Amino acid sequence: ENKTEVTEFVLLGLSQTREVQLVLFFLFLLFYAIVLPVNILIILTVRGDPQLDSPMYFFLANLAFLDICYCSITPPKMLADFFSQKKTISSRGCIAQLFFLHFLGGAEIFLLIAMAFDRYVAICKPLHYATLMRKMLCWVLVGTAWAGGFTHSIIQVAFVVHLPFCGPNELDNFFCDVTQVIKLACTNTYILEFIMFVNSGLVIFICFILLLISYGVLLIRLKTGFSRGKSKAASTCTTHIIIVFIMFGPAIYIYCRPFSSLPLDKVVAVFHTVVFPLMNPMIYTLRNREILSAMKRLLLQYFL
Repeated sequence: ENKTEVTEFVLLGLSQTREVQLVLFFLFLLFYAIVLPVNILIILTVRGDPQLDSPMYFFLANLAFLDICYCSITPPKMLADFFSQKKTISSRGCIAQLFFLHFLGGAEIFLLIAMAFDRYVAICKPLHYATLMRKMLCWVLVGTAWAGGFTHSIIQVAFVVHLPFCGPNELDNFFCDVTQVIKLACTNTYILEFIMFVNSGLVIFICFILLLISYGVLLIRLKTGFSRGKSKAASTCTTHIIIVFIMFGPAIYIYCRPFSSLPLDKVVAVFHTVVFPLMNPMIYTLRNREILSAMKRLLLQYFL
């Protein structure tokens, strides 16, 4: 049969109503105008303040950088599409969007594991913390997180890029993701969906459980121990657990189930790709007096 190869995909977006699109545009634009500079300020503060020269803040700055990059993939096009009559994305652009989403998302998951390791050493091996968590090891952990995200993403793309697409070409979302793109392929994708589930869903779920177990063990250790700074360490672990739920909750909903559409898909996608990533470093900041004080000193230094 003669089949037309799909060269672009149509994004149906969050809403087809013009009024709703305008409200969403100004809402997301306001959110970015407030939260994005705060994340940049976190990075500048950690880099510029000698009192924050510790692995925990080094990882926090990298988390903020990852989240800024992650939120630069889909939201800019989503905001532009609010004013477009026909919301389309080329097939190559779609694959690129898919690649960077999983590359940066995977890197962030592995970075959270590195942060959990840092807290383990700080709480369980406090006397050896300065010796073990040297700058070189921190860079190795961050580099490993990026490499892990790249490996995860390249596996996704390697399978998707060779799929035949011959129509329909409508994606009921505001960005390209493997869970929807794969359903438009003109071939049987059952085995491929299983591979994607293992590469994304199963890995995400296992990392989520391991992180919860590790932080649970650390909190028990803090509760039964008598170390100095126990309250501060427990607060830090609690913050990490909050971030784990924020990061993994939407990801588990999206990737740990069959690739089928559900009513909450778009809502979860917005929080997963737009809201929660930019909120992650802010949650750390709001619960940390040292970095709040350092941010105030930085602002006073440059604006007064």
